[in-house]
Amino acid sequence: MGLKIAYSKGVVEAGCDEAGRGCLAGPVVAAAVILDKNFTHPYLNDSKKMTDKQRETLFPIIKEKAIAWGVGIVDHLEIDKINILNASFEAMHRAIAQLQVLPEFLLIDGNRFNPYPGIEHACIIKGDGKYRSIAAASVIAKVTRDHLMKEAAENFPHYDWKNNKGYPTVKHRAAIEEFGPSPIHRMSFKLLADEQLKLDF
Repeated sequence: MGLKIAYSKGVVEAGCDEAGRGCLAGPVVAAAVILDKNFTHPYLNDSKKMTDKQRETLFPIIKEKAIAWGVGIVDHLEIDKINILNASFEAMHRAIAQLQVLPEFLLIDGNRFNPYPGIEHACIIKGDGKYRSIAAASVIAKVTRDHLMKEAAENFPHYDWKNNKGYPTVKHRAAIEEFGPSPIHRMSFKLLADEQLKLDF
């Protein structure tokens, strides 16, 4: 039942995942992680199934114990220019480019990916719950993005980002309706639910 160590034997694999794709504000953040085959931790899982405390505990452990790790960030302005799907792929490419060890194979969480030059890949649906390296990448991406949104919350406290991290909660959308969008909202996204839309918005 546990997470699989590798997709292919004898190959240097990097797991890749992103965080923040469904958010209304802030960047999309991706991570790429190459784990030692012996790395294990009782907390390691799909980051969405972990508590904040578990993720924060595991975050520095993964960075210390990983053979290599990288983070890629695409901000709200670029998301609006190239769309969120392409921004997610671009963030993963940037994360892979940060790796100090070149992987021979990429494990991508999800069902689509723009191939990274010179490295083969496999797309794994719900891969963050299946492979250790993708799970580790999901933790790095999620915690990195959460930290960025907590910092942004200090400048824009109305939107409750300390709690919702930019996801479209009722409280977040109510704040957008009352105060308007912040400078880091994704203007290409539907910021308000249909019944909240105003003709003069």
